[in-house]
Amino acid sequence: MRESGKKRTLTTPQARILAIDDESSIRETLRSILDTEGYAVEVASGGYEALEIFKNRTFDVVLCDVKMQGMDGIEVLVALKELAPDLPVIMISGHGAIDTAVESLRKGAYDYIQKPLDLNRLLVSLRNALDRNSLVAETQRLRQKVQQNTTIIGDSPAIQQVRAMMQRVASTNARVLITGENGTGKELVARGIHQQSPLADGPFIEVNCAAIPSELIESELFGHEKGAFTSAIKQRKGKFELACDGTLFLDEIGDMSLDAQAKVLRALQEQRITRVGGDKEIEVNPRVIAATNKNLQDEIKAGHFREDLYHRLSVILIHVPALRERKEDIPLLIEHFITSLCAQNGIAKRKISQQAVKALTNLPWTGNVRELHNIIERLLIMTDGEISPADVERYVN
Repeated sequence: MRESGKKRTLTTPQARILAIDDESSIRETLRSILDTEGYAVEVASGGYEALEIFKNRTFDVVLCDVKMQGMDGIEVLVALKELAPDLPVIMISGHGAIDTAVESLRKGAYDYIQKPLDLNRLLVSLRNALDRNSLVAETQRLRQKVQQNTTIIGDSPAIQQVRAMMQRVASTNARVLITGENGTGKELVARGIHQQSPLADGPFIEVNCAAIPSELIESELFGHEKGAFTSAIKQRKGKFELACDGTLFLDEIGDMSLDAQAKVLRALQEQRITRVGGDKEIEVNPRVIAATNKNLQDEIKAGHFREDLYHRLSVILIHVPALRERKEDIPLLIEHFITSLCAQNGIAKRKISQQAVKALTNLPWTGNVRELHNIIERLLIMTDGEISPADVERYVN
């Protein structure tokens, strides 16, 4: 029984509920209870009426009786799931048959509640269903954001070739070596391959090989056991383990020490690693993508990079062109950055004159796409109204 006199606080006060039951007393009881709880409630006396209502309005949760005249609850459930696969449908039945409950859940019901209704049980199920809706919506939002963040902008032949290579290699487990100058978008290519691959639901673990001191790279990649060295106060998994069933991105692989290169080569060959300070071999199976801004063939000749590791990493080679090599993409990139930066900062979409676009296109762009992004952000902050050639001359050095 509910405690009387206590108004519940809803996480989603505007949640819309559709209650379907062919008994008017049950419908009105549900309407009264849910209205008191702060939900927006509509009722239907049967399946056909419910589907007509559903065609014109959206709902967050549906409550549906199992045994009804005309169209029974299971048929309604199937029809609703075809119209809205993610919609939580809570089935209600006065017959406690296990096979009915199992069939309901098998056909996509979120929950199954027996009559007479336990109101606390019903309200808990409703709140859980609404929480699930929030999680689904957040997951979709994050997926969309990740997809947007891995979009390669441009229509130039060079970028079309990069996209084609990404699409072709994504479905395989082949190792990929991405080359290109700083700021060209090598990480974007790596993330794009991961997102298009069967491993997309797995982790994407990035290691910046240039930013980690050589004496710490082994611990970073392979982990360590407690007490392995002075600051190892607890066991720690390395990036190879964390990336299992996902993608390990070794950025700036050309800056890795020869000693660390040897250990990475062994891990790739044997698909096993040993944590620093440990003696147990651990199987690892991440897909490995590497990137570098260096010419590794020159590094091999100079004795700075292992040739055998190069061949392990470079099953597929993808070169990301410098921005000056695809200047026809600059107007598209400018428009993309203006749109995304205005949205991120909650400001109205700004305009840029064609003359300003032309002035930007003619710049050398030694910092590539990253530099262009920063310049557009600077112009949006420092100027008002339409961005002009004078603004470009004033704020772009």
